[in-house]
Amino acid sequence: MKRQRDCAQCGASVGRRGREYCCLCWRKVTVAAAKAACPRCGRPGYLRDDTGWCGPCSHPGPPPRPQPPRTCAGCGQVRRLYALGLCNPCYQRHPGRPAVTAANLIARLQGPPGWLGESAAHAAACYAPARAVAVITGLGRLLADGGSRHPQALLERSRQPGRRPGNLARVLEDFFTARGLALPSGQAGRLAATRRQRYVDAVPGPLRPAAAAFAGALLQARERARRAGTRPRSDDTIERALSVVRDMAIFLAAERGKHDWATADLHDVEAFLATRPAGRPKHLTALRQFFTWAKTSKLVLTDPTRGLAARQPRGYHGPTAPLELQQRLFRRWATDGGVHPHEALTGLLTLIHGASNEELRALTIGDTDPATCSIRLGRRPQPVPLDPATWAAVEHCLTCHGQLHTANPHLLVTRKT
Repeated sequence: MKRQRDCAQCGASVGRRGREYCCLCWRKVTVAAAKAACPRCGRPGYLRDDTGWCGPCSHPGPPPRPQPPRTCAGCGQVRRLYALGLCNPCYQRHPGRPAVTAANLIARLQGPPGWLGESAAHAAACYAPARAVAVITGLGRLLADGGSRHPQALLERSRQPGRRPGNLARVLEDFFTARGLALPSGQAGRLAATRRQRYVDAVPGPLRPAAAAFAGALLQARERARRAGTRPRSDDTIERALSVVRDMAIFLAAERGKHDWATADLHDVEAFLATRPAGRPKHLTALRQFFTWAKTSKLVLTDPTRGLAARQPRGYHGPTAPLELQQRLFRRWATDGGVHPHEALTGLLTLIHGASNEELRALTIGDTDPATCSIRLGRRPQPVPLDPATWAAVEHCLTCHGQLHTANPHLLVTRKT
């Protein structure tokens, strides 16, 4: 009787003596043993003797046919088209991309929130199309990750670690807080607290407790002003006062050899103010606030700033440009078409109408009046009538603002506005 053996791979009977595999498995094993990894693509195959590569790598096939040149519908240049008959730069600037991305996101999600379309429109109004699409895509990832879809939870999860929360967190915070769907994240308050602590930590050791207590007193005064409905100090005002106190403490310890606020006198304050004459009024105001609080808190017996004056003339008292330079600048801003509209408007308002930096920073689109060709500048009681050159610069700035597709109300759109 013939003895049957089982295949080592599939378990079928092996008919030929001396083999461990059946016919089918023996063929598979032989073919696999003849293959080797291709040095070019890394896949197993039969290596050719002439090239040392596998068959597909040895015969890559015919080259791709060149595409006929096509014209972009946006810029009119002959380029490789990306989508919608546009090249990649024009497609990135296409204003319809955020709406299409939002519609696809709403169709893909199960039970999308009702505010999703409105938030996408808000993102499209705040950013350029490419960045708005990135914001909407990030919001879609948050909505699809299985977490809570409550606006407050989404706002917390959208924050990036570090100082800056990210574009998505900024857009969501503005959108949710404006509609009462979530509370502010308090990022500005946390950053301000970090800056205040940095100012206090820079004060020399023996003088540091008084500076920390003064910072706490400024914060308490601000809270009282908020409850009373008056004008509270801003974070910038508090930080400027703390920076002056820090500099005064470093000056006392390094230059005067004094490590107690009670030993500071009038001559120390005068010597400190003499080191920075340009900022004497601001520094003297901050020191008066500190020493008034220190005298009330029994840290000093007398106020060393009492009787000191700023002694600085009011208004602008710096150098002015020569008449020839003013004429050359006026011709540049009024006739040169290659000048940026922001530069032309800033120069003409400053040169002809005496606009200050504060008035230029606060200038908005609503301050312009096309009917009378006038503009409102700062706290001036009446609108300022503009000459034809300056009004032409205003119109150029309005055209530039419309091309930016932004919701920024300022006429001069910069990084700070």
